[in-house]
Amino acid sequence: MIKHLFTLLIIGSALMNLTAQPIDTQHITYADAVASLPQLKELLAIPNDANDQEDIELNVAWCALELADFGFTSQRLETPTVPLLLATQKKQLSNKPTVLFYFHIDGQPVDPSFWFQDNPYQAVLKEEVEGEGWTQIDWNRLTEEKLNPEWRIFGRSSSDDKSPFVMFLTAMKTLKDQGKVLPYNLKIILDFEEEKGSPNLAQAVLDNKAVLAADMLLIFDGPKHPNNQPTISYGARGITTMSLKVFGPTFPLHSGHYGNYAPNPALRLSQLLSSMKDDRGRVTIPGYYDGIELDEKTKKILASVPDKEKELQAKLGIGEMDLVGNSYQESIQYPSLNIRGLSSAWVGKEARTIVPATAMAELDLRLVVESDGDRLKELVTQHIKDQGYFITDKKPTSRERFQHPKICQISSRGVTKAFRTDFDSDLGKWVFKTIKTTFGTDPVRLRTMGGTLPTSPFINTLSVPAVVIPLVNSDNNQHSPNENLRLGNYFDGVKTIYGLLSQEL
Repeated sequence: MIKHLFTLLIIGSALMNLTAQPIDTQHITYADAVASLPQLKELLAIPNDANDQEDIELNVAWCALELADFGFTSQRLETPTVPLLLATQKKQLSNKPTVLFYFHIDGQPVDPSFWFQDNPYQAVLKEEVEGEGWTQIDWNRLTEEKLNPEWRIFGRSSSDDKSPFVMFLTAMKTLKDQGKVLPYNLKIILDFEEEKGSPNLAQAVLDNKAVLAADMLLIFDGPKHPNNQPTISYGARGITTMSLKVFGPTFPLHSGHYGNYAPNPALRLSQLLSSMKDDRGRVTIPGYYDGIELDEKTKKILASVPDKEKELQAKLGIGEMDLVGNSYQESIQYPSLNIRGLSSAWVGKEARTIVPATAMAELDLRLVVESDGDRLKELVTQHIKDQGYFITDKKPTSRERFQHPKICQISSRGVTKAFRTDFDSDLGKWVFKTIKTTFGTDPVRLRTMGGTLPTSPFINTLSVPAVVIPLVNSDNNQHSPNENLRLGNYFDGVKTIYGLLSQEL
């Protein structure tokens, strides 16, 4: 007989990675979770490249069908590309708050040649064997009485972000089988273009503000803290991007004939970029960090996160950290200015003895609540002007090339805003209490996560507080080949969502 899912006598400390005994384990069993894994495999088998509208439509149909089993009415919120899917309970509870759950179902593209399995969409189960690495095992081993929480499911979107949705379906089925009802009104919103930056989300939320109305938002995405303890993130950084192109001669020139004569745009761009930061990694552009102050209370909150900085630096292979903040957690409380790519002429075997014609840099600016993305882009642009550059938004004309010694073409994308919810808000306290009650230990509380979620239109347009509930393992290879989900995280995720669906607000 398969034992209770989270009973420590069976799964041991390796699964929970906690010392405190969880409570109410009788409400969910190994059988509940294991029985849902074929459902996870079925969903993973549907290709979900956000760029393929036909495949996305298959995912939309699958999700709508599954949600109907739990008394949800699904509504397509149409966009110029693929829809969002909104599911609403048919029976609304009077005088009860409404909670909106967010998941995304689309995934990054795959290149099968880099995967250690035949088909990245056909999930496989693996265990780590000393000296052999991750080795495929038979799914039938899941019927064993003692499951190994370290086994992993490999497949595209196994962690990002299909498994959290199936965890939700599993928790809902358990509640339904137990004859329990939700203690609040629930809406589900499914995004099918998150991996493309959700380009149509803002307008869709604005157009459907009434049907999306809610009192709070729970976002199920992202990895837990690396120690794999239950984790809550109370915010996420925003993002905007800039492209800089610096011009030299009209076409590449022979470096022997024209070196020392024709200005080199690669060198000039390097000098321009280096003028934006000091040796400590801090942005030197005046006003870039305006409005950001970390008081002692905030520093205490950040210091409570159990990061192991030396281990992190060793893992990343870095001998020192930038000193924007005094720790990893402090560093992500500030906006960043990151060079995400550089290009000029040819390198490696293609290198040529020339003076390049152009040089290009791609920047991403991660934002915090106190920083406005449009303002930061203006500051960067003004800094470039102050370095003597003529600014243009298109390829310069021959006349402009001759008139202006330094030219920089600048283009940028829109702004995804940051968000942050106070720990002591009603939502913050409810989620903390629920997860602590579920697992018998304090969850890790992150003031903000370093990455960006495209969910700010919900928060800003609907005026609702939000928190992120990350469920998957941090070493899951999301967006990369051999994406995987740790089995213990799947079990814990089902239990987490079960707890959230059971707890009164």
